[in-house]
Amino acid sequence: MSSIKCSFFLLCWLLLPWGGQAQDLPPVTWTFQAEQVSPQTYKVLLTATMERPWSIYSQDTPEGGPLPTTIAFHPNPLILPQGSIREIGTRHRKQDSTFGVEVYYYRHTVTFEQQVRLRSNVTTALSGIVEFMACDDTRCLPPQTVAFTIPLER
Repeated sequence: MSSIKCSFFLLCWLLLPWGGQAQDLPPVTWTFQAEQVSPQTYKVLLTATMERPWSIYSQDTPEGGPLPTTIAFHPNPLILPQGSIREIGTRHRKQDSTFGVEVYYYRHTVTFEQQVRLRSNVTTALSGIVEFMACDDTRCLPPQTVAFTIPLER
């Protein structure tokens, strides 16, 4: 009987590190893609998917609040941005007692859409970075930066 108990405890001890590592997975994953709208125009889509109960903040989060999501495109002389970046998703808002301001945030999923136009009929790529902060109801993770490159193929 004691060898069974010893084996059981050894097995549990060996499995503990694997269980702890599973919690280290990021609560926000990103996908990046482009949809061709016309011969030289694309919708660039940056989509964040958050695990429950995590959320990320809007680009429009007021000063003094949590870190807003920011998107910076690296300069490419072949690409002309058209308008500003739109947020597509269910935007929530609340008065946050921690920051003392009204905050805007997304849960589950949000897509940031930027329309771009190519200066000529070429194949190129749009690259940049997304900086964001993920929070749940009790804590926030340190800000994260994700680099991306999205092919714009004709």
